[in-house]
Amino acid sequence: MCSVKALWKNINTFFEDSPSKLKVARLMVEIGLRIDNEGKIYCDEIEIPATKIAAAVRVDRRVVKETAKSILQTKELRRLFMHLRPAGPLLRDIAQYLGYGVVEIRAKPEYIGIIAEASALIAGEGISIRQILAEDAEIYPDPKLTLITEKPVPGELLPKFLKIPTVTRVTIA
Repeated sequence: MCSVKALWKNINTFFEDSPSKLKVARLMVEIGLRIDNEGKIYCDEIEIPATKIAAAVRVDRRVVKETAKSILQTKELRRLFMHLRPAGPLLRDIAQYLGYGVVEIRAKPEYIGIIAEASALIAGEGISIRQILAEDAEIYPDPKLTLITEKPVPGELLPKFLKIPTVTRVTIA
């Protein structure tokens, strides 16, 4: 078993001579695209054409096919990319239409307890959390914690969120 940090080191090393292939591999990890034994790429059970992936990262479709082929030839990457899955729908962009609230927190990810402390503040207001997405610092250069709540969070909590160690910015919507 390897950590996400080790995973990215392996992916970066494997594709160090091909920035285009690295862009394809990064997109696949970010959105949970998997590869089957034949090198076809899927979002859950829906096959995604190489041309669509290529357009998303602005490379030639052949680069996408070559990336999949390269991944399948490497035991560790093959095992990883054959088991990726998308995390599901992110409600952030539709929260307002559902009457939900959104809290986005940026902090230094090495601090342990950011999710626990933010959740406790929200629970203290009698508001339940519908969804949490914590972006991984190894994947995202400026990771954020997104909490979707059953109703909007009062603005009075803003200073309390900012007191959580290493928190640098909070947005409440």
